[in-house]
Amino acid sequence: QVQLMESGGGSVQAGGSLRLSCTYSRYLYSMAWFRQAPGKEREGIAALNGIGITGYANSVKGRFTIERDSAKNTLYLEMSALKPDDTAMYICAASLGTVSDPLSEDYQFWGQGTQVTVSS
Repeated sequence: QVQLMESGGGSVQAGGSLRLSCTYSRYLYSMAWFRQAPGKEREGIAALNGIGITGYANSVKGRFTIERDSAKNTLYLEMSALKPDDTAMYICAASLGTVSDPLSEDYQFWGQGTQVTVSS
């Protein structure tokens, strides 16, 4: 059974930065970060595959960076220039193989999430 565990969430003021981590129990080819704000649909915001190709939602492009440390079995999301609209539960997702649309919800495994709150 694959396990994903997020950490690093918290409260930050607008303009600040946070780094989220997602540790995983085995190698997974496709990984991504999603977020869900209260009353809104879950949104795919950043994705990374096994050959290092990344993709970002327009809402975070230029501010967020997804990266993986395979030696530590950890996926990261570096977030900067945070805005109140970034407030959400951030969730790690992964699949053993290729995902045709990396920002869709077509992933096999999901974490429980870590809360990020950005105040103005």
